[in-house]
Amino acid sequence: MNGLIVIDKPSGMTSRDAVNRVQTWFPRKTKIGHTGTLDPLATGVLVVCVGQATRLADYVQAMGKSYSSRFRLGATSTTDDADGEVTETPTSAVPTHEQMTAALNRFIGTIEQVPPAVSALKLDGERAHDLVRRGKSVQLAARRVRIDAIRVLAYEWPWLDVEVDCGKGTYIRSIARDLGAALGAGGLVQTLRRTRVGPFTAEQGIGLDVTPTNVKLRPMAEAVAGMERVRLDTDDIRRIRQGQRIRLLAGSAGRTTTEATELALLTNADELLGIGIAECGQIKPQLVFGTANGA
Repeated sequence: MNGLIVIDKPSGMTSRDAVNRVQTWFPRKTKIGHTGTLDPLATGVLVVCVGQATRLADYVQAMGKSYSSRFRLGATSTTDDADGEVTETPTSAVPTHEQMTAALNRFIGTIEQVPPAVSALKLDGERAHDLVRRGKSVQLAARRVRIDAIRVLAYEWPWLDVEVDCGKGTYIRSIARDLGAALGAGGLVQTLRRTRVGPFTAEQGIGLDVTPTNVKLRPMAEAVAGMERVRLDTDDIRRIRQGQRIRLLAGSAGRTTTEATELALLTNADELLGIGIAECGQIKPQLVFGTANGA
């Protein structure tokens, strides 16, 4: 009961709703958690951790993500998407493709982004969306996010179809809102689909209407895809489980390992034993599972 599930979340459901549905597939008290909130309007990849894999949620959350979205220009929304109260913002001139592309390029790179007021972020210990629903004014501080690429798929006013590759914490709704503001036309997200989280893709996703007996957990090692890997022998596995350090042999991680590098510790069967830190020519255990499969 330890591993990952890639869910293809449907629209109209919160991430918490999806996790609650997955919970019914497993025995009571099984630990279940998701690795990055999707708005109710959004569909696509929601990686769910089961059992001991919940301890790896932060690693999945830190992975790069890809989205496919349709922006509606010439309008604003109280939620920055089509689920909110939409207000038309007439413009005197429709932006050209060149103007729109030039404006989009300003958002590529490491930027300061203000999250939507209606979001799950906390302000003074309360969720921002809860404060908004109670009529409170919410002013969230800008946060540094990374946007690797924005690809324009189609543009026919007022619709703009894009693909976005980005890092943790990026809001596609904020890109649509800020793009509209830069064009003097307003903007919101009409549709949104998360197509990738790290190595996990929408094509791997399963629906929430599957028969539970047909659900197969993905290996926990996939939660640390891209991390340098070290395969341990029986003696080193025993020592790591006892909290002891082991020697880091030259080249054992597959490439040059520097100080403080995180290492995925595997058995010869490629089962994830835990995560260690390279320190003074040794591997210091940081996160260790009880058995080779995490039980």
